[in-house]
Amino acid sequence: MEKLNIIQPRSAASFILKKGQILKVVDIEGEQVADFICFSLDDKREYLSSGRTIDYAETIYLTKGHKFYSNRSKVMFQMTEDTVGRHDFLLTPCSADTFRIIYGDTNPHRGCHGNLTAVLKEHGIEPDMIPTCFNIFMNVPVDAETGKISVLPPKSKKGDHIKLQANMDLVVGLTACSAGMSNNYSFKPIGYIITDQ
Repeated sequence: MEKLNIIQPRSAASFILKKGQILKVVDIEGEQVADFICFSLDDKREYLSSGRTIDYAETIYLTKGHKFYSNRSKVMFQMTEDTVGRHDFLLTPCSADTFRIIYGDTNPHRGCHGNLTAVLKEHGIEPDMIPTCFNIFMNVPVDAETGKISVLPPKSKKGDHIKLQANMDLVVGLTACSAGMSNNYSFKPIGYIITDQ
């Protein structure tokens, strides 16, 4: 029986994903974003690159069949399943500054960046090493004329998922996103399963 690991609302987890293993990320209740970031287990200076991945894929809407590249242009993993088809790779993980600047919070939550910082510390990853995340299930359309972005409710429903197969040994950080706008203003858990094939 596959073990479903639960990331509680507005929190994060970190773990090792070995080459060939598959990570299944599940939206347990629907309309919940999960920020995903990874680093090479062998050298943490090698990390998931939004810019290189989008450049090589020639699209900002990454889905089944796409490869995801590191800052050194090596394939880190490939998406092998996707029941939603809309995710974001443009926006940085939310942070206390996000909530202060965008939402006007005077006592802000530490956000996904703070949660990732906490869980990745044991792997030797410092806050400034965390780049733009792959925001699973996040719905960020871009206006073709003006380039203006919008953050809309995720298209994911209860039980929707993606699968990512590692192409190298990875340190992974994964969140149940803390930003209200990203999750249609309801914070929910995220599930994940690791399998060997």
